[in-house]
Amino acid sequence: MDIREFKIKVFPLKDRMFRLAHQMLNDAEDARDTVQDAFIRLWNIREKLDQYRSVEALAVVTTRNLCLDRIKSKKYMTGRIENHKDEVEKALNDPKKDLSDVVQKIKEIISTLPEQQKTIIHLRDIEGFEFDEIAQILGMNENAIRVNLSRARKKIREILLKNKLYEFQSN
Repeated sequence: MDIREFKIKVFPLKDRMFRLAHQMLNDAEDARDTVQDAFIRLWNIREKLDQYRSVEALAVVTTRNLCLDRIKSKKYMTGRIENHKDEVEKALNDPKKDLSDVVQKIKEIISTLPEQQKTIIHLRDIEGFEFDEIAQILGMNENAIRVNLSRARKKIREILLKNKLYEFQSN
């Protein structure tokens, strides 16, 4: 695969790769760096890309794996906590919170899900992948994808309802 083919087949995937990385890492700069690393890895195996059934699936898996590597890095996590102290304090003191609170709560709940469920819910509900595509990306069967997605959604729903009841009782 030459550079022209690479630009046609791989570059259009950058937005999808970025959204996945940003969702997993919660940091735009780290997400951009991860996507760039993924492009480098894909470029290094460009001669073999034609052997893959879906270059898109390979790009997403590569991005996901690089994100997981970053998350596992202890240095990464401690640096992230230090970098975001001010942002957390600002958010706590912001009086303009309403619907964004619910969205934030859903994001928080999703971040507590097991990594597999978190990835599946992102690929299906945010990226819009079909079940067979998710199965190919994650190396799972479609039924397992459906079960994990259902459990993730159920968990989110339960926590949201529990929080709403608690807020209602405390008012």
